[in-house]
Formats: sequence, structure tokens, C-alpha cells
Amino acid sequence: MIKDEIRNQLEKKILPFWMGLKDEENGGFYGYMDNNLIVNRKADKGCILNSRILWTFSTAAMVTGSAEYRKYADHAMEFLRRFEDPEHGGVYWSVTFDGKPADTTKHTYCQAFTIYGLAAYYRLTGKQEALDKAMDLFRVIESRCKDEKGYLEALKADFLPESNEKLSENGVMASRTMNTLLHVLEAYTELYRAGKDAQVMVAAVEGLNQFLDKIYNPKKRRMEVFFDDDFRSILDMQSYGHDIEGSWLIWDSAETFIQADGREPWRNMCLELLKSSTERGFTDHGLAYEIVNGEKNTTRAWWPQAETMLGFEFGWRETGDTAWLQRMRTQWDYIEHSTVDPREGSEWFNELREDGSLVQEKPLVEEWKCPYHNGRMCLRLMQADLPETL
Repeated sequence: MIKDEIRNQLEKKILPFWMGLKDEENGGFYGYMDNNLIVNRKADKGCILNSRILWTFSTAAMVTGSAEYRKYADHAMEFLRRFEDPEHGGVYWSVTFDGKPADTTKHTYCQAFTIYGLAAYYRLTGKQEALDKAMDLFRVIESRCKDEKGYLEALKADFLPESNEKLSENGVMASRTMNTLLHVLEAYTELYRAGKDAQVMVAAVEGLNQFLDKIYNPKKRRMEVFFDDDFRSILDMQSYGHDIEGSWLIWDSAETFIQADGREPWRNMCLELLKSSTERGFTDHGLAYEIVNGEKNTTRAWWPQAETMLGFEFGWRETGDTAWLQRMRTQWDYIEHSTVDPREGSEWFNELREDGSLVQEKPLVEEWKCPYHNGRMCLRLMQADLPETL
């Protein structure tokens, strides 16, 4: 049964790997491991990585009832304080291995993921401090990381704007990105589940409307990725991984915030995102990365492989078409035989080429390589209504 296979992957492979990266001396979790399983114990520790670890262990403890996972969530929560700026508010991009400010950029993306982790920790523990911190960051985003057009990107420690290298790529410098909006929406959905705050709902619905009005391109059946200040797309690009992630994630938010009789525009958009990314990027050997200016990047990065499973489950749940279940089985077999690193003490490879060869220079742990995508995939599918014979 696929759910048993997925639970085994989470409990025998993914979570033990990250448990082994706990830094007992300086707090938090080690920030870097190369592809030879060598840990750099003095690498900076990223806010994205730490907050995603907090979310993963908090949610794993809720889903499984494990007191052991709770301990790791507590450990991540304690270190999260090191990212806080007591003078200006918000959280830094990274700290040193021993918890001193390193990169003091205040990126909206980081604020959002910290909310995401804090909200999950509050749902696990009921500790008011976690919800209070999450709501403080919500107010930071809405008051300091947003203008009349939408969410901003990179900001200095005092919230003055700076260039957005961190979430720009492919030769462009984006003033606004789909990726930041997607994960602000995700964070607000988790925060609303934790605190049921009406202001959070209002902001989330605004974000949902922005996906329909500004991000989604119905003619090209994709989300645009990089924008200028006025939300004009600045690159001909489809990110297959983000489109398939967005398909189920945006729908999850729409189900949370929009009345059932008003959800059809988001349902149609999400199903089109799923279908187009599957048609254009999926094969029996996983999901390709993206296409830019007509040139396809066929790299098999770890995180789109996980998101593909959740996209296919969404397709099955919403349409009842068993083809999505068949694709899920194919994708899971690919993940198990290719994406998962068979070495003892490892987790998932970072990137593979289309022919299955490993991209050696990509590390197993860094600020973006975390247990969030694959851990979340396991946790959601463990709770999904899937046929036993899949």
C-alpha cells in the first residue's frame, strides 16, 4: 500500500536524517552538508531552513502523535528566536552557526515561512507565545513588506528596499515574484487555521484574488514567475514545479477562505495549472524543472518531485479520474528508485539529470534544501483518502 511506503519514507529516512543534524552545542540544526555527507558545523543557518524544520517536526508530531518529534520542534522553536530583530522587528535571512546576525536582509519570503513554522508549532503545543509571534510577523508583512500594489521582496534590516537577488534568476531582477506571493498565502492559511483571525482571512483572500488577476496567465495556462513593479511579466517562463505545487496549494487556501459556491474560478485555474505542468513537464522519469524562453531545463530537482505527488492527489480528489492515481504510482516509483539517496545517513538527492546521473555539486543540506517539500508530501498523503491498492 502506497501510504505505508510513504510513512516508512518519512519515519525511516527523512525525519531521522534531519534529527541527525540537530546542533546540540549551538542550537538549531546544522546549515550545510555536502554531497559526500560531510557537515559544515560552522556554516550559517538560514531562516528558511530553520522555520521549515520547525513546521515539519511540529506537523509530524501532530500527525503521528510522536513525543520524540515534539522535542525536535521545541529545539527548532528555541533557536528561531535568534533570527528576530529586537530593534526593527521581523526576522533576518540568516544567522551564524552560533546564532549571531549574518545576512540581515528582511525578505518577505522569510517572514512568511517563519509564520508558517510558528503557526504549526502553536497548533501542536497551544503555546500562546508562538501565535503571538506569528501574528506580529503578519502585521510586519502587512505594514512593512507591502504597498498598494502587492507584496514587496527584499528589504534591508530597517525595511528600506534593496535588490532582490535572492528570489530572482535567469538573468532578470524581479521587483515582485509569484513565489513570494504563493508562500505568503500558504503561511496565512496555516496562521488562520491556528488563530482564526479575521484580518488574516482578509489578507489571504486578497492574495487569492491576485493569483487570478495578476499571476495566472490563462492563455498560456501557467503562472507567470517574475514581474516588474506593476506586475508585468519580465520573463517568458513556466516553472513546472511551482505550477504543480501551486495547483494544490492555492486550492487548499481557496477551500479554507472561499465559500463553496464561489470557488469555481480557483478550481478551474488550479486544475489547468496541474494539467499544463503535467502535459509539458512530466514523464515516467519525474518532473522537469522549467522552460525559459523556449529552452527546457530537464533537471530533476528534489522538491518538484515531491510536489508532483501532491498535485496528482489533488487531481484525483477533485476529478475522480484514476489516471491521476496511475501517475502518482509512476511518480512514487521514480522517487523511490532515483530521487531517494540509498546511502545510510542520507535523505533525498538535491538534483539529478534527466538521464539519472547525479549533479554532484549540489549539497544535501543548505538554506533551500530542507525537509519541507518531501516531509509535507508524506504527511499530507498519509492523511489522504487513497485506494489501498495504489
